[in-house]
Formats: sequence, C-alpha cells, structure tokens
Amino acid sequence: MADRVVIERLEFQGHCGVTQEERQVPQPIAVDLALDYPPAALTAAAATDRLAEAVDYAKVAERIIEIGTQQEFSLLETLAERLIGVIMAEFPITGLTLWVRKVAPPLKYIQGSVGVRLERTRTLTTADPAPARFLQEQLHVLPRGRALDVATGQGRNALYLASLGYAVEGMDRDEQALATLAARAKERNLTNITLRQVDLEADSSRSPGLPTERYDLVLVFFYLYRPLFPALLHTLKPGGMLLYETFLIDNHLRHHHPRRKEFCLAHNELLHLAQGLRVLHYDEGTHDEGINAGCEMNPAFTARLLAVREP
Repeated sequence: MADRVVIERLEFQGHCGVTQEERQVPQPIAVDLALDYPPAALTAAAATDRLAEAVDYAKVAERIIEIGTQQEFSLLETLAERLIGVIMAEFPITGLTLWVRKVAPPLKYIQGSVGVRLERTRTLTTADPAPARFLQEQLHVLPRGRALDVATGQGRNALYLASLGYAVEGMDRDEQALATLAARAKERNLTNITLRQVDLEADSSRSPGLPTERYDLVLVFFYLYRPLFPALLHTLKPGGMLLYETFLIDNHLRHHHPRRKEFCLAHNELLHLAQGLRVLHYDEGTHDEGINAGCEMNPAFTARLLAVREP
C-alpha cells in the first residue's frame, strides 16, 4: 500500500457539458483525489516537519481550481485527463486516483452525482521531466491561446502547456526527440500538440518559415541562434509574449558548459536581441535549471526574459 495524501470534496463552479447551453451555466463540480508519495518520501517529510519534503496539497488544490474554473470542457473525461496531466507534471508523486463528478447533473432521475474515476501510475524511469521553473513562475501572466515551443526537444514545456489547454506547436531538428514527445502526448491523450521537424540553422540565408503574427506565446529554453530573433519577434501576435531562458557566458567560464562560448549570452545581450518588445521581467544569475536543461551542474548561470509585443 502506497503512502498517500488525500483531498476530499474539493468543489468549484465549472463549465462542463456536451451542449453549449450547459457549458455556459456554471455548475458545481467536485474532485476527490489520492496522491501517491515516492518511496520513503512521506517518512522524510514527517521526520523533518518541512513542507519542502512533502506534497503541498494546498498548491494541488489551487491548480485544480484554476483549471476547473478557467477552462470549458465538453466531457468530464477531458477535464479529468487535463487535471492528471498537470498534477503529474508539477508535483513529485508516483501515481494518483482522481474522481471528478457533477454534483447536480441536469438529469431528471439521478439523485446523486455522476462522474469518472481514473487511476494513473508512473515509475521514476518513465516520469516526464518537470516543466521549466521560469515558465511555471510566469504562467499567471502569460496569454492563453496558441504557443510555439522552439527547440522543444522531448517536450517538457510543450506537454505542460498542452495540458493547460494551449494549442502547442513544437519545433526541433531532432527526429528522435520529437518521436518521444509524440508518444508522450499520445499516452496523455493530448491532441492539441503538433510537431515540426526543422533545422533552423541549416541555411541562415533562408527564412525559418515562421508566419507573421501567429502566436500568443513563443517560448525558447536553452537554445540560442541569434539570427532567429527577428522571426521570433514578428511571429508574435500583438499582445503576444516571448518567454526566453538560456545560458550566460558565466556558465561557460565556470562550468565549461556549453563547450562553445558562442552558445552563451553576454550580459544584457538578451535585452538587445529582444529590442522592440516591452520587457516585463528580466534577470541574470544562478537558477536551479541545470539538471532539467541537460546540464551536469545545478544551478546554472542563465538569463531569463519575459517580454510582450505591444498591440
């Protein structure tokens, strides 16, 4: 029997129904869930009495309410899968049982609730990598809609955004990484991810094929190709945002990663590359992204930018 955190009767007003009429009227939806701790994790949390060692059920509840109240769903199954994707991506659990139900379904002869109960497990070897911390920190201000994930790799950020309802386009030159991402999206029933294999550096004289004013959000993590920036800025819709993080030259000098210094930003260089956008957030320093980014050291020296294209 696994050690678990249990949340009972988390209730909110949601928009879920097959017809547009039903989705327009908020109705009470309840969620019950049991979250499985990794082996020995609950013992560690109890011994230290530190929240950092535990599964923060308050944050779990906040994420469920955020998704359940801000998005519309035709099926409870879709809502349940969306919740599972987010919880599995953001919290250190090995599995969960989730029960989502309409408390007062619009059906004449049902006196109780109707819903779906799902169970999911994962092993440490197959768990999806966590999304970038900077993405999670800025999520509350990011525009909803269509997102482009440049150099998506195996898609830790693309999967995360798709689980939140974004229409995500992932772009990378690594065919195997894209195949892994496609398989993960299929496992999680995420049909709102499209993938494109392209080498943006194959011919710097060619346009990278990014349409003008298409995306509400463009994100780039740990990839730097300076000639691409004009296309990135023009592919944003008015009001669209660029979220960018990659290595500083400090990381090359102190940790010899990346091995070639031209793959690292100079101090304040990212601000110049994004010139023309209004900067909402910028910082340089050490950030706990080294392991997630495939780097051997943790933390890593990075520059982080959030900027918006003015309407």
